[in-house]
Amino acid sequence: MTEATDKRIAVVTGASRGIGFATAVALAKAGHHIVAVARTQGGLEELDDAITAVGGSATLVPLDLTQGDKIDQLGAALDQRFGRVDVLVGNAGVLGGLSPVGHIPLHKWDQAFAINVTANYRLIRSLDPLLRASSAARCVFVSSAASWKDRPFWGVYAATKAALNSLVLAYAAEMVNFTVTANLLNPGPLRTRMRAQAMPGEDPETLKTPEDLAPHIVAMVAPEESRTGALYDFPTQTWMKLQPPQ
Repeated sequence: MTEATDKRIAVVTGASRGIGFATAVALAKAGHHIVAVARTQGGLEELDDAITAVGGSATLVPLDLTQGDKIDQLGAALDQRFGRVDVLVGNAGVLGGLSPVGHIPLHKWDQAFAINVTANYRLIRSLDPLLRASSAARCVFVSSAASWKDRPFWGVYAATKAALNSLVLAYAAEMVNFTVTANLLNPGPLRTRMRAQAMPGEDPETLKTPEDLAPHIVAMVAPEESRTGALYDFPTQTWMKLQPPQ
């Protein structure tokens, strides 16, 4: 654990694998100190080794995001140690299974909303004062095209991502007079464990990787990127607004 108050402080959830892992390494390489949040201690230790290999530094936070009180404690701990947060990447998420809406198991529904929606609300709530303390705080939350494409059997995942979209866009609107931006990211199909669960027959070699996406997230959280309340669509590499035209 290295003190790094001279660096931009970046909190990354779901950092032990996939998009979170690749993003944490890319941000560390770009000069950020990473606060890596994940449930898996072993995965966090592998991430720490990867960050050290690129000359970066990290604080490892083993944390189950369904434990809201622990998220509250994270904000207090980061306030005491750093006094601010410059970057928040809300990446952790679960698929919740693919099922007809009438057959979604209640525990799967509850878990998906707890991790995909409530945990991000608790993160914003906990870190908001620290984000406001930054001279250029940048927040990115991983959404999905499932939130606006009416795909059968994706009801629970789509519902959580649609709720996340609304939450983040509301926060972005509230922050327009502050130095905090909040945007969404649609990563599209990537070579991740979640994608393999959703599409077991798909050839992963045909997909782009989290490492392909990571530099785009680094650009999204750069101080000079001032857009807010928008979505970056990685498959087309374009920015878009989710609100209907007035």
